[in-house]
Amino acid sequence: MKTRIVIGVSLIVAVLAMANLSAGQAQKAASQPAQAQPVQMQPPKLDAGAHLNPLKIALLHWYLADTATAVAVGSQPYGVCFDGANIWTANNNSTTVTKVRASDGQVLGTFNAGPQPFGVTFDGANVWVSGGINTVTKLRASDGKTLGTFTVGNAPEWMTFDGQSIWVPNGGDNTVSKLRATDGANLGTFPVGNAPIAMAFDGSAVWSSNYGGNTVTKLRASDGAVLGTFGVGINPLGIAFDGANMWVANRNSNTVTKLRASDGTVLGTFPTPPSDGPYGVAFDGTYIWVSGDSYMLVLRTSDGAQVASRPLNSAGVAFDGAYVWTAETNGSRLLKF
Repeated sequence: MKTRIVIGVSLIVAVLAMANLSAGQAQKAASQPAQAQPVQMQPPKLDAGAHLNPLKIALLHWYLADTATAVAVGSQPYGVCFDGANIWTANNNSTTVTKVRASDGQVLGTFNAGPQPFGVTFDGANVWVSGGINTVTKLRASDGKTLGTFTVGNAPEWMTFDGQSIWVPNGGDNTVSKLRATDGANLGTFPVGNAPIAMAFDGSAVWSSNYGGNTVTKLRASDGAVLGTFGVGINPLGIAFDGANMWVANRNSNTVTKLRASDGTVLGTFPTPPSDGPYGVAFDGTYIWVSGDSYMLVLRTSDGAQVASRPLNSAGVAFDGAYVWTAETNGSRLLKF
């Protein structure tokens, strides 16, 4: 009983002491002038892509349209693709392709690719090169070894890969060819619009831009059935998918068209500078990049607004996960943004 009483009295004394201390501190604080609170500085505003792409943050790359690297390749490069670690260019005037390490721009090899290489496409293990009169060439990505040359239609142009097959637009006969990526077997030839020149895959369908018809054609990837043909601008060339929409560079109307991939509805047509001649299109996870005769443009996907530009003459364009690369055809070099 005595122990309990002692403990109880001790607790009462402690509570009263704490109360007196708190009151004293409050009185002291009231008698002193208020202290200024430290200002919380806002972090620098990032490029919107940095919020979505950790690589941009890791590489401190949250700016737009600032070239950091120029790499000499073969003569007159046009097509550009990324193989997961390296950038490849099709050097139209030197019958070669060049392999460049994306991390530092080191040229890893130059390989023979047949006459007038134009387009390059990666299938997960190999690089396919178009540009021959009626053939495409398959190179092993690891060492550039030629694995086969396969017959397609007349004047093969810029290809796409659907996860299993390579699709080749045959500009000279208004068709596209479907080749099995593993062995190059021809799985079908399908009619599209006039003078198809480039293709893109949207996850279930492949699209061709029909340069001579001012249209794009959507085909079901499983069997090549035509799902629709949609009008765009004059001489559509580059085409890319942003996860929901297709973007098309209309070379001779100086515009870029945005179409809803699900049904081909035109969602907008956006101007490029006069006489720019937009050429290639790439999606970097946030923005659409458009190469052309006089400018590289960066467009916001939501509304097509121009967020950056740089005077530049360029053709093919590709995204490596953090940076955008484009072929400066007349300069015979690659530029990295």
